[in-house]
Amino acid sequence: MFRQGLVVLLALFITSAARAQPLGSVIFIHPDGTSAASWAAARALYVGPDSDLNWDRLPAIALYRGHLRNSLSATSNSGATSHAFGIKADADAFGRTAGGERGEPIVDEHGHSLSVAHQALRAGLAVGLVQTGIAAEPGTAVFVAPNQSRNNYDDITADLVHSGAAVLFSGGEKHFLPEGQSGVHGPGRRSDGRDLYAEARDLGYTVIFTRDQLLSLPSDTARVLGVFAHDSTFNDRSEESLAQRGLPLFVEGSPTVAEMTHAALKVLDNANTRFLLVVEEEATDNFGNNNNAAGVLESLRRADEAIGVAQRYLAHNPETLLLTASDSDAGGMRMIGIPVNPDGSFLEILPERDRNGSPLDGIAGTASAPFLAAPDQFGRRLPFAIAWASDQDLSGGILVRADGLNSQRVRGSIDNTDIPRLMRLTLFGHAEGPVRE
Repeated sequence: MFRQGLVVLLALFITSAARAQPLGSVIFIHPDGTSAASWAAARALYVGPDSDLNWDRLPAIALYRGHLRNSLSATSNSGATSHAFGIKADADAFGRTAGGERGEPIVDEHGHSLSVAHQALRAGLAVGLVQTGIAAEPGTAVFVAPNQSRNNYDDITADLVHSGAAVLFSGGEKHFLPEGQSGVHGPGRRSDGRDLYAEARDLGYTVIFTRDQLLSLPSDTARVLGVFAHDSTFNDRSEESLAQRGLPLFVEGSPTVAEMTHAALKVLDNANTRFLLVVEEEATDNFGNNNNAAGVLESLRRADEAIGVAQRYLAHNPETLLLTASDSDAGGMRMIGIPVNPDGSFLEILPERDRNGSPLDGIAGTASAPFLAAPDQFGRRLPFAIAWASDQDLSGGILVRADGLNSQRVRGSIDNTDIPRLMRLTLFGHAEGPVRE
């Protein structure tokens, strides 16, 4: 009898401890391909080296460890798999253990997906995905649409529409419509004849296409699909290539990631439940891989605006975890200060390469004028250049930043697999794996 009573008391204690863990919502912002060095350059350019971006004001900080199962540097699809599921996967994985036939689904003993987004949906929570690239970009799509290959864009896009997510914002209209059918932004390219807009409407989605429609979205909207460009909402080419084609960095008329984040939070609030919102500024990564310094810096400014939107939401909803991290350092972007002479003059046109052969960028790309930082604490505006190490995704120098519920656990160093554990702890009260105390 004593032993039976002890078991009952232990069960009550465990139940009480679980209930004592406060639950809340999660906003995960993923400015893809960014490192501390990227943010240092954006800080200098937009607010000056002695001032703070929104990113700087996030109080919790930890070093990010992003190695994969078979590589010391991450890919966007495998890094996103770690963020969504909490496992180390191969470099070609897209929400599975590896790409192709050798990859296995990441499921529990009942065959249920272990993606934190799928877990949230099964628990009756709301999920939102905000993406500035095409809908099938890994940083958001992996959370609800695992696949054997990241290149199966049409299949992934269809799975997104049928995922149950309350908010789906992205570009990539070409993967929503069949060949021969014109859309708002351009012709469809699906070979299976499916019209995903029609399917989305049948599922109860409000379907929108423009920035104006986004900004005027009815306050009682419950489900929304927003597709804001034929391809990505940005033109990811080098500065010289964009100038030759007469293209801007971002597609004219498309909403910013901050505007999409603001609208997503309003819709998710309508669900009257906890939610998971995953936001990716993909342009920071793609411009980095194209060694376009002006593009990365503008994308960082936009990502920082989205962080500001989330910070304002957190101020009124303290039972929320705001978490931000990248999974790689696209191109190895680094800021080089240009010395200023005693008379105030400095090098007006940068060389094409640094002394060790690294490509250099100024305001208009190769062999252009240096960037000029915002005033420092003494009112000086100091010039700088951007050097590139590669056109690949590199490792090192990536930080996890956080605020709000459970953010005190973001300290020291955090593995990429710890990201969903922290999300689960906030959403459900358990981490299903080690979370630093």
